[in-house]
Amino acid sequence: MIQFLRNIRYLIIQTVDWFYFPFLNFIPREIFRYGFTGGLNTLFDLLLYFITYRYILDKQIVYLGFIAISPHIAAFMMVFPVTFLSGFIFAKYVTFSASELSGRIQLFRYGVTVFGAIILNYIFLKLFVEYFGWYATFSKGVTTVIVVIYSYLSQRYFSFKTAQLAFSRKAAN
Repeated sequence: MIQFLRNIRYLIIQTVDWFYFPFLNFIPREIFRYGFTGGLNTLFDLLLYFITYRYILDKQIVYLGFIAISPHIAAFMMVFPVTFLSGFIFAKYVTFSASELSGRIQLFRYGVTVFGAIILNYIFLKLFVEYFGWYATFSKGVTTVIVVIYSYLSQRYFSFKTAQLAFSRKAAN
């Protein structure tokens, strides 16, 4: 089973790196892998959300006895744990595989950064739409750029920090 998973990882990395070739001189490999796997995970999220919202929940309110949850929020709540896990797996085994932190620490830190991304999405959308008066779609685009930069930096230097980064920081001081 372990060898099978290693083969899957190798196949994913080879596929991502095949798409990387045209960008070789413009984008560092790690950033490309982050964008590629993040894009794949986003598409996976949208597909699962669509299927859950439209076919599993049938666009109906979910009644839990003590609370009623709108179908779009219920679909998000059902899909989020799956894509949270797939995003973590992509980050740990494809993008930031050089990190020597234990998986448990990485998962906790990844959760902290994802929670931060959710908070930033909320804050920036509120700010841009309600206070600046920008169009919602434009606001979402600007917010996405900010949150992607935050996510990459926080995952690179916090969630999946490498010993090399820690050493280079100490040497700089």
